[in-house]
Amino acid sequence: MNTGDRKPMTEAARPVWLVEPLEGVGPLRFGMLTSEIRAALPAALELNTFQADPHYASISGLQIGFSPATPAVYAYFDDDGLLYCVAIDAAHGPQVTLHGLELTGHNPDALEEQLLELPWSVDQVSYGGRGNPGINALGLVMRAQDTDSGLRTRPVLVARGWAERCVDDYESPIPKCEWLGREWPQPGHPERLYTAGDEAPWPHGWRPPF
Repeated sequence: MNTGDRKPMTEAARPVWLVEPLEGVGPLRFGMLTSEIRAALPAALELNTFQADPHYASISGLQIGFSPATPAVYAYFDDDGLLYCVAIDAAHGPQVTLHGLELTGHNPDALEEQLLELPWSVDQVSYGGRGNPGINALGLVMRAQDTDSGLRTRPVLVARGWAERCVDDYESPIPKCEWLGREWPQPGHPERLYTAGDEAPWPHGWRPPF
């Protein structure tokens, strides 16, 4: 990864990253160090680093982009500095594909219906307390994100050792910042849960980074 001027990535130019459940996505493998991610994504830009969770200062986040000031991938690291969670920006991230199903940047209702129709997903799709769907066995959670094109899907993936109960947004190992912002559209659930700059009783004066 590097810094410098680049043209914004167009929709047609989105790279396609295949999900290998619990192991990685695209060129990123769970367990990588930051230096290994740089080697795996030599043309990408490191845009920002941040504390990803108000309760665990050791959980860090890295925003990665393919053009300046435009995050496309969010990488999260554990206490040992190893990659354990990846989230893909709905508007600018790679098109993440799981067994032929495209997960990035789609209408949440349509994507949820397609996810439920997959033969291997029967009895595996579950929902967190705020309505986000996912499959614990695959380390996959689907989130919603506001974009210029409307509400779109944002896939979040975790490593094998972190997959248990990953869909449960109250007990999940996914960093707190990934559960904030726009909620998955479900009847009876609020539209938003805190965004950057919101006043909230976070410990240590933490604020949502995005």
